[in-house]
Amino acid sequence: MSDNGPSRVLAIVTNYGVEQDELLVPVRHLRDHDTPVDVAGVSAGEIRTLVGDKDPGDSGTADLALADVDPSAYDLLLIPGGTLNADSLRLDDKAMEIVRAFTSSGRPVAAICHGPWALVETGAVQGKRLTSYASLQTDVRNAGGEWVDEAVVTDDTGGWTLITSRDPGDLKEFLREIDATLTA
Repeated sequence: MSDNGPSRVLAIVTNYGVEQDELLVPVRHLRDHDTPVDVAGVSAGEIRTLVGDKDPGDSGTADLALADVDPSAYDLLLIPGGTLNADSLRLDDKAMEIVRAFTSSGRPVAAICHGPWALVETGAVQGKRLTSYASLQTDVRNAGGEWVDEAVVTDDTGGWTLITSRDPGDLKEFLREIDATLTA
């Protein structure tokens, strides 16, 4: 996608509560395939992940703070889930500015599990077909999106690509669609 070398991916998270595999597995996968990934947290430094929203997971690292992100430097936005992470993230003004920067400029967004809450918050699901953790389906529909129960959904309507999945069990399909989008 990028004209200046490999595509660059930005993942946005809070520093506590992101679902372990929804952050760490995609970041590792992309980096293993020579795709530069920056993880932006509310603050730079340690990220404490959870497994199933309750059990402590492996730690990760935020390379930079949300406040220091230049969204124009990236080709794809990754929004992992985790109920605590996603609920806090959608209340963060800088995180929502980043989401709007991607959707308004036509760059792809990949969101999994509770991650689509950020898109609901910004109004970006209007007219989009997507999936998420099942508890978000009413929020998605109320925001004008079409919620479906599928492992992965890619929707190119509205001038930008949205890739969504339901939960960590869908990571294989989610990563396949991210890879396809980055190499298109």
